[in-house]
Amino acid sequence: MVLSAPVPVSDGGRAKISSSPQDVSSFEFGKSPATRTETEMSKQMSAWGRDKNRGEYKPLTHVVLTTHPRRPSPYNVVWGAPTAQERGPVIATITQPKNRNVIGTHNGSYSVYRSIAVAAGKMDPYFRPDLHNTAPPVLIPPSPSWFDPDKIVSMDPWGHLVLDGFEDLLSKEVDVRPTIAITKAHIQMLELVEAIDKGRLVADGKILNKDGSCVVTKAAIEHVWHLPGVAKRFGVSEASLRRCMFEQTGGMFPELVTRSDMNVFLPPIGGQTVYVFGPVEYCRDPSKKCTVRVHDECNGSDVFGSDICTCRPYLVHGIEECVRTAQEGGVGVIVYFRKEGRSLGEVTKFLVYNARKRQEGGDRAETYFHRTACVAGVEDMRFQELMPDSLHWLGITKIDDLISMSDMKYNAIVDSGIEVSHHLFLTF
Repeated sequence: MVLSAPVPVSDGGRAKISSSPQDVSSFEFGKSPATRTETEMSKQMSAWGRDKNRGEYKPLTHVVLTTHPRRPSPYNVVWGAPTAQERGPVIATITQPKNRNVIGTHNGSYSVYRSIAVAAGKMDPYFRPDLHNTAPPVLIPPSPSWFDPDKIVSMDPWGHLVLDGFEDLLSKEVDVRPTIAITKAHIQMLELVEAIDKGRLVADGKILNKDGSCVVTKAAIEHVWHLPGVAKRFGVSEASLRRCMFEQTGGMFPELVTRSDMNVFLPPIGGQTVYVFGPVEYCRDPSKKCTVRVHDECNGSDVFGSDICTCRPYLVHGIEECVRTAQEGGVGVIVYFRKEGRSLGEVTKFLVYNARKRQEGGDRAETYFHRTACVAGVEDMRFQELMPDSLHWLGITKIDDLISMSDMKYNAIVDSGIEVSHHLFLTF
């Protein structure tokens, strides 16, 4: 099947691009259904650690330090191709080494925990997921930006369409996995109850309920980097990018320097979550008002309300504006990046806190970035150049209200080709 014409089809809550000759969502992974015993299927569905089905890790092969171009994957990745089949699957799984066509593996930094689970005998090292009933409940079809290899370089735009886009490979038991998951949910923040009580927002029972809960569509996105495109964004050579990433990760990924034919990398870093308020299809409709806030993670403030950070009020204000826009017939989008402490990490962040508070004259705004650079060697490592990709994935071409106080974010979005009508600075 070729993914080209976005024709929504209802399938029991599952959004599909088009009808398929065979629905692979019922396919059982691992062995074919005909060869799997009832005991094996039962074991597949149970968690090894909880039901005592655990055993010593016994590798079946020798240690492979790196792979070589003379044994390439049979599946190519053509970034920016017009269909899923022409683009090719992103195969980052380790269950079928000969099929791997990218550097790295799934789950970002959590892949380390998977290795512990395998070493501890709590997970089958050759486990393959049963993707039945995991397809998105809403349709995010291809947009023109998907077919421009320079527009989206840090995520796989086809990552949520694995079941439809690569059903032929799945039926042949090729271990292709999603890098994007979409679901519907309610979010609830106490400040929204206050906003209702004070009349800033009105509970309409559709977007916002009386208890302050909001109806949202949310998407979790893993990073999938097209190395030539990432290098171009930062104005560096791909060779320099590859070498620096290899060296600065302690040689974690030798294929960065040994496999120049592999140009896709799944980095072991935190991903991003997109929250959409209102119909997702409105993101692709420039006639609908669109409000956006791009928010970088601040666990201390966002979750725990730490008094040394002021990030949560900005996030809440962005959510309020997104709710208001959705209620007015538009769409609101919050993009939440896992970039703790300006991508410097929380340990560095807390060290900077101490340095700021103990410096001569106390904590002062004019020395804010200087104290960070003294500890981290750089003021900020978020580098917003990659940030607009998820907006292009949604099909956004125009933002009416950008809720942000960051010129870096504004410039990155505008430079990527998205029109911003109003850049609303935040002051509290």
